Amino acid sequence: MTPIVAKLFFPSNPANPDDNINQILMTTAVFGVGFFMRPVGGIILGLYGDRKGRKAAMVMVTSLMAVAIALIALAPTYAAVGIAAPLFIVLARLLQGFAAGGEFGTSTALLIELAPRGKRGFYGSWQMTGQMMALLIGAATGTLITELFTNDQIMAWAWRVPFLIGLLIVPVAIYIRRHVEEPEVFQQMRAEQESGKTRPLSLPEMLRTHARETLVGMGLVVTATVSIYITFTYLVTYATVTLKLPIHDAFMVQMAGAAVMVVLMPFVGMLSDKIGRRSLTIASLIGYLIVLYPLYAWLTDGPTTQKLMITQLVVCLFVSVFFGVFSTVMAELFPPQVRSVGMSMAYNVAVMVFGGFAQFIVTWLIRATGSPMAPAFYVMFGVAIGVIASFYVRDPKPDQA
Repeated sequence: MTPIVAKLFFPSNPANPDDNINQILMTTAVFGVGFFMRPVGGIILGLYGDRKGRKAAMVMVTSLMAVAIALIALAPTYAAVGIAAPLFIVLARLLQGFAAGGEFGTSTALLIELAPRGKRGFYGSWQMTGQMMALLIGAATGTLITELFTNDQIMAWAWRVPFLIGLLIVPVAIYIRRHVEEPEVFQQMRAEQESGKTRPLSLPEMLRTHARETLVGMGLVVTATVSIYITFTYLVTYATVTLKLPIHDAFMVQMAGAAVMVVLMPFVGMLSDKIGRRSLTIASLIGYLIVLYPLYAWLTDGPTTQKLMITQLVVCLFVSVFFGVFSTVMAELFPPQVRSVGMSMAYNVAVMVFGGFAQFIVTWLIRATGSPMAPAFYVMFGVAIGVIASFYVRDPKPDQA
């Protein structure tokens, strides 16, 4: 919804009202602002999850996110309240960032620790599968809105519909609170802490004793971040603003790519339980890095919807393998007593640096260089970091899997 939100919440260039690149830059900058809160949310909610429970932290995360989504859905536009409109969006993004900061660590810890023996890969794959399902539903909603409503209706009120649908996270929070039990490994850990056998580690202690794991995790998260926020989330803006393709077609391509990943990732997770996760991580990232440049060079040399679709689907094949093992690999880097905060730190610092302003940077690079290849170069840089980190991943011992 960036191209639409940009027009509604930010003023146009007075010298050239038809040039909306400044609006896109301001909107992507506001999108990035929320990422400053991610490390804060990651630390606070991660420590909360390691001490009070995965379930308690997930209820907190989903509740805060619901409030933030409601703020965006009900926000007045620039035409109605002037400069207060983008400030309203900034407030919502800060709250979103805080909530999202604690989501990955706590939800992944919950999935991994609930997994039966020998099925960590399959259970962990549902973390990223869930994210792609959300992207799929978002893209489907965007496609449906462009089909059902006129442009005037979308600009007037229909743009709010996807955000209102996002409030379905509220019953998810209620369900978790009422029906999900804390994992057995967490209950054992808490019992040992209450008996005095062990004690919770502080953040500085976690960073000191698990520095290697944190750095490896950050390297992998860089690849995941540039993939999510450029290859997928930025796709509609890139296709419509830079490649000049119809927004409806862009939503269809985004939806097709997400659908492929939703189907493939659980199977990759199951495969990783049989052959290990390290080899799949290395192979997928090397393949991903190799295909990026030729695909984007071909796409930008006469862009069409068909070329965009082929490019996205090929990229999704490699990303599916990586994302299918990514969450489990991240969880297995850390022991249970620091798993939530360890993952949250590695995840959110990397996301803040490489993801928060990725869309802003790429949009600026496209404008400054005049090259539509800027997204490919940014993603290639992020994937290269992930390739290096992947060689430091260790598969768990059979008795720990």
